[in-house]
Amino acid sequence: MKATKADINWLGDVSVFEVNRLHAYSDHRYYQTMDEAVGSGAMSMRYDLNGTWKFNYAIRPDSRSEFFYTSDFSSEGWDDIEVPGHIQLQGYGQIQYVNTQYPWDGLNEIRPPALPQDKNPVGSYIRTFHLPTGWESNPVYISFQGVESAFYVWLNGQFVGYGEDSFTPSDFDLTPFLQDGENKLAVEVYQRSTGSWLEDQDFWRFSGIFRDVYLYTVPTAHVRDVHVRTDLDKSYTNGTLQLDLKLEGKAVAGARVEAELRDREGNTVKTFESKVNDGQVSLREDIGTVNLWSAEIPYLYRLYIRVYDAAGALVEVVPQAVGFRTFEMIDKVMHINGKRIVFKGVNRHEFNPRRGRAVTKEDMLWDVRTIKQNNMNAVRTSHYPNQSLWYELCDEYGLYVIDEMNLETHGSWQKLGAVEPSWVIPGDKPEWHDIVMDRAVSMVERDKNHPSILIWSCGNESHGGEVIYKVSQYFKSADPTRLVHYEGVFHDRRFDETSDMETRMYAKPADIEEFLNANPTKPYISCEYMHAMGNSIGGMHKYTELEDKYPMYQGGFIWDYIDQSIYKKDRYGKEFLAYGGDFGDRPSDYSFCGNGIVHADRKVTAKMQEVKFLYQNIKLFPDREGVKIVNGNLFADTSALELVYSLEHEGHEVLRGTLEVNVDAQSETVVKLPLGAEALAGGEYAVNTALVLKAATTWADKGEEVAFGQFIFTQDQVNDAVEVDLNLVSDVQVIEGDVNIGVRAGKTHALFSKQFGTLVSLKLSGRETVAVPPAPLFWRAMTDNDKGMAMGFELGAWYAASLMPRSVEWKAEQKPDQYRIEFTYKLNISEDVQVKVVYTVHADGSVRVDNTYKGTAGLPNLPIHAWSFRTSPDFENVEWLAMGPEENYADRAFGARLGIHGSKVADTVAPYLVPQESGNRTGVRWAKLTDNAGRGFKIEASGTPVELNVSPYTAFELENAQHAYELPPVHYTVVTVAGKQMGVGGDDSWGAPVHPEYLIPSDGELTFEFVIRAL
Repeated sequence: MKATKADINWLGDVSVFEVNRLHAYSDHRYYQTMDEAVGSGAMSMRYDLNGTWKFNYAIRPDSRSEFFYTSDFSSEGWDDIEVPGHIQLQGYGQIQYVNTQYPWDGLNEIRPPALPQDKNPVGSYIRTFHLPTGWESNPVYISFQGVESAFYVWLNGQFVGYGEDSFTPSDFDLTPFLQDGENKLAVEVYQRSTGSWLEDQDFWRFSGIFRDVYLYTVPTAHVRDVHVRTDLDKSYTNGTLQLDLKLEGKAVAGARVEAELRDREGNTVKTFESKVNDGQVSLREDIGTVNLWSAEIPYLYRLYIRVYDAAGALVEVVPQAVGFRTFEMIDKVMHINGKRIVFKGVNRHEFNPRRGRAVTKEDMLWDVRTIKQNNMNAVRTSHYPNQSLWYELCDEYGLYVIDEMNLETHGSWQKLGAVEPSWVIPGDKPEWHDIVMDRAVSMVERDKNHPSILIWSCGNESHGGEVIYKVSQYFKSADPTRLVHYEGVFHDRRFDETSDMETRMYAKPADIEEFLNANPTKPYISCEYMHAMGNSIGGMHKYTELEDKYPMYQGGFIWDYIDQSIYKKDRYGKEFLAYGGDFGDRPSDYSFCGNGIVHADRKVTAKMQEVKFLYQNIKLFPDREGVKIVNGNLFADTSALELVYSLEHEGHEVLRGTLEVNVDAQSETVVKLPLGAEALAGGEYAVNTALVLKAATTWADKGEEVAFGQFIFTQDQVNDAVEVDLNLVSDVQVIEGDVNIGVRAGKTHALFSKQFGTLVSLKLSGRETVAVPPAPLFWRAMTDNDKGMAMGFELGAWYAASLMPRSVEWKAEQKPDQYRIEFTYKLNISEDVQVKVVYTVHADGSVRVDNTYKGTAGLPNLPIHAWSFRTSPDFENVEWLAMGPEENYADRAFGARLGIHGSKVADTVAPYLVPQESGNRTGVRWAKLTDNAGRGFKIEASGTPVELNVSPYTAFELENAQHAYELPPVHYTVVTVAGKQMGVGGDDSWGAPVHPEYLIPSDGELTFEFVIRAL
């Protein structure tokens, strides 16, 4: 649309989404010389407008400074604001987080395309500039890379243009409005527009100029658009390059284009040229044998497009990365370069806890390296096109991308979880066709040259209908080299052809298998799965195990990569990571913004341990003789890796070695290891094997572990003579009082209370270890997933049972070398439940603790079967021989490894947005709790390993805190030994149960035992 005057009514007019905006084009760079192009540094023909702008904020349109754009308007007294950046994160307006509901739900009774006019904040920006020297006679344009959600632009008092799509560029021609000397640029940004109905993503609702802004000029003959396509022959060895260019400028007539393709080392592979015909160039060249691009081996060529005017003078050079690859459907299975692909993916929001979606290059570099280091090979840009740099990094580092257009209308068709599409948009409504299609075109035109992008996505959670179907048809006609994704066909099968693959969200493994066993016509991916909210990712192995079982199962994308939490100060001035509702935002979806496998401050969560292991392309299966290496890579052998192996006895390393091993892609081998198994002493052993990088890469340092495997076995004890400990205490002394029973065995002094029915004191080597007496425990602090499945309602009786167990009986037995006392408890959950805790003080000073639970039918499952007590906070260090090093649970221990791991007790509490169960370790053989002088005590499993949690807080303190700052000052170290704890789950966070094998039925008998002794 063209116009010379701004109209505020465009905001609510679904037919107006751009005015005077330039057509979308490829995101290439261009330079004046080859030296500049080869360096690919800053562009001399681009002028950065990022930085400090003058700014005024109005809470609604009728209170804005309407004529601020005029030349004689003074912005003196206005505030300063940083560009790029969000208005709400710089001290203005309301910070608000909602998920599926629209942000005005319950506040304004409106339906699309109507807007809440009384609550449509306006940000007015002013920036002055002088044109760079030499630009005076050139055309000058401005590019806004991202503005949320609608904006008007003026230059020197004259209207320039209008745009709405928040996540693709809007460019305008400034040439007619420029003046000598100082130029005044004015931009008016509205938070709400018709586009807001299409941007109901699960994220914080911001506004403002949040991506780069820059001026640019062009030479007399300029490549406005580049389209590079590659193809491979049937052998996937020889490549063809198709190059289509659109040129503009006064020197285009008679111009000539020369293209030079160089390999990664800078050698010329091919040179070809063409005259410009009516502003167009179209070339197709056979390149011969080529190196292929894939996420495993992201080989990029460099194409240099040189433009010469009619006189033969070089006027422009365009460097363009080129990756030769094909992505296609073969026999209902997606293939990359002829090989079946499995997406080991993650959904990624652009996010920074201080800058919101205005992420920096440093953020992106950290992200791409972290994703690669943890064996992920794919990213879905949920749910909008990202900054262009992100795709360049994915090309360079090697990640497959689903590029998703800026479309989500979740709140228009799903309410309180129910599908109710009575007023769904865009649906079949023709009036929404153009605004939606514009977003598709803008994404494709900008991003089309990135080899990392394999799939175009029609958006997210916008139900179905004809409009989205037409978008998919546009994708397929404009770019037949890629496939198309859209999950919403699951809800509207009328247009099933919209998506080339069956793609669902949060389907259970059994549901996926049911689909795959029904002779489907499409392959399957989970565009979102393993909802990683809080302490989650349990049961992920059930999904990855489908990869080898079903060829048409082609992986999935974890939801999601990073917590969307924002730094805020509490009432005492201390910073914390805040979530929805913490800013007084209503409506809000509260902590649902915290679903990341990375914390918002870009610290990797403990959940990543499981992700990295289960996403391994290379699997290691060691045993007592050696290791089987299965290279599941499609293209890369293991020549860049070395095999590191070790043998540990009771957690202590007894040998280590390194071997050179090269296993071809899609093959396996067995490597013998010199472990000396025939001469091993008795005890438990672990064979550890790992493949690590021989040398640093772009994404990791030398020695980075790529694959890991462990084998645990027990060697029988040789029946040699056993040395007798002459210091063993020969008897146990018992002092029975009226209320208490004291038991001494050497330097161990235990005191049992008949009144309270428990151990009330345990002094080891003269040091008290019991600050608050132990008690049976059947409750864990609810995780986010627990809350989603209503554990408080369904299993809450165990909460009360844990608070108020009643000791009903005790009995004791004394022998010369031990004293045994048994306490029986009743629980208020049922008269038929019986719990017994037996303490046995042995002559060597150790105390054995036996726990028995006898249940009955009709009770809810147990969250945990445990024994817990509080000790001194001076015992602030924990070391354990257990599965680790990070926290792990029954359904999230595949990525853990047996070893000796250590931590500060304070660090065992994971910094999830809402305090919850965290810090558990499974497979605990022993644990030592010590003060900073090394004094303390040891807990040893007696036979079967136990689970253990050592924390500064009780389950009940964690349960009753909504933020970490609500937790009390640390007064204790809380020790919780468990025979079993239920899994954490993760299929979703709003009702999916933990898988049955990781639950704890309450109708049987449960036992566990362990020993406490002095160090």
